Amino acid sequence: MSPAVLVRPRPVHRAADLLSAYLPGSFYYSSAHGSLLADGVHAPVEAGDGDRAAAARAALAAAARAGVDDPVVVGAIGFRPDGPASLVVPALVRRACAPVGDGPTGAAAVPDWTITPRPGPAHYADAVRRSLELIGGGELDKVVLGRCLDLLADTPVAVPALLARLVRADPAAHAFAVDVSAPGDPAPRTLVGASPELLVSRRGAEVVANPLAGSAPRVADEHENRRRRAALLASAKDRAEHAHVAAGVAGVLARFCSELDVPEPTVIGTPTMWHLSTRITGRLADPTDPGASALALAEALHPTPAVCGVPVDRARDAIADLEPLDRGYFTGLVGWTDLRGDGEWVVTIRCAEVCDAAVRLFAGAGIVAGSDPDSEVAETGAKFRTLLRALGAEEPR
Repeated sequence: MSPAVLVRPRPVHRAADLLSAYLPGSFYYSSAHGSLLADGVHAPVEAGDGDRAAAARAALAAAARAGVDDPVVVGAIGFRPDGPASLVVPALVRRACAPVGDGPTGAAAVPDWTITPRPGPAHYADAVRRSLELIGGGELDKVVLGRCLDLLADTPVAVPALLARLVRADPAAHAFAVDVSAPGDPAPRTLVGASPELLVSRRGAEVVANPLAGSAPRVADEHENRRRRAALLASAKDRAEHAHVAAGVAGVLARFCSELDVPEPTVIGTPTMWHLSTRITGRLADPTDPGASALALAEALHPTPAVCGVPVDRARDAIADLEPLDRGYFTGLVGWTDLRGDGEWVVTIRCAEVCDAAVRLFAGAGIVAGSDPDSEVAETGAKFRTLLRALGAEEPR
């Protein structure tokens, strides 16, 4: 980040046009603040499992010296410190300042799927019980357990159509599509999703984080939805789980901010879920500090108790022991950061990886004292619905 660099004004595009222009291999990100579509690779960001914010800062500075107008770093980082990352300075970036807005979602093109749970609901419930034993024994306060659905279609999945359905179904979500192809993949692999959880955004000195924890499925009956929202706010178990997360996020941001506001939680909704939500806002003590860029803040926050647990190291070890598959990018972070240090990063949830005709969906639930295994199975099932609906599929019973 270099305050002396002059940045030309960015051309502004229509959000709907950017969504229509997305093709696999591009990077797409949209939220209530607008959309970003990036194509090509000016330079990769090479950081291994080290300080990716520092590597991004160096790549941005080099791009500016090479004459790239208003360079940005875009991409995704995995859950584990030694996990995958896909970060680049793109060759071309287009932006829209307004959200995409509502519109027809279209029907899923492939109605028939073979679906394999990993693990199955009964085994996931057993993992929840084992987690509760660790919590009861004092080893953990909270752990977040994930599970997957592997879907296989008889024709390749059209990622642009899938992304468009996700964006149109919930324009307020943080929608994304990132090429995360790895050597050995039989076809390009795309991480696609619509996350409700903002890890951190930075615009100048202003910082916002919106941790979520404590959830309930959304239903068609509005009277029941009102009851569920009220029950979430009144639930001692869910409030305690949420407090772990909000306190953890606030504690990290307090290291960088001269002012910090942490209000009482409210309930926000997606088309499939209700979540306890705390919108934390702050003002950076030193916006010129290169260690306070959007990506640096995101790395300092990750993983929050919303996706890992408390204490973090023990929870991460428990996850490695209890989950049958490596998470990869699930519960990592997706987003962008620019030369000024501004940017936005979200938690990689309500997501899937698509490779030709194969799709792997991810969902997780926070386990704390008082959690019920069957309820956690139901919660993860409800969280799968965001992607299942967009794919025209249903979770097996």
